[in-house]
Amino acid sequence: MIGIVIVAHGGLAKEYLAAMEHVIGPQPGIAVIAIEPDHDRSAKEDEICRATDAVDNGNGVVVACRPDNRRILYGVNLPMLIKLATSRRLDVASAVRNAMEAGKKYIDMQNVGKDSKIFESSEYGSAKSENCK
Repeated sequence: MIGIVIVAHGGLAKEYLAAMEHVIGPQPGIAVIAIEPDHDRSAKEDEICRATDAVDNGNGVVVACRPDNRRILYGVNLPMLIKLATSRRLDVASAVRNAMEAGKKYIDMQNVGKDSKIFESSEYGSAKSENCK
């Protein structure tokens, strides 16, 4: 199984993991690293390398600091992380490709204005939101 290291600013890495596990259940072999403004870059790189080594069981790691069947995947979103976690039995290149496709697929937008019908669908009930003015 591919190891995963999630690196993000503040508490975002921990929250990404919590949200991902909420959707697909507990995930072994994942480490989270927080980046804060006052962190020493060299020390943080070492921490990322140690975390990468800790989750590497020989099948590769995604989000890492050195080559050899490891990839850095950045600009992540929750759908990307969920797809990556559910693709961990694939080779690293295929898992990363699947994750990138999912990350792009689920980026979308919806115009919401006072005349919008988004809250009139059966999914949201029949009440119109007062906040969409």
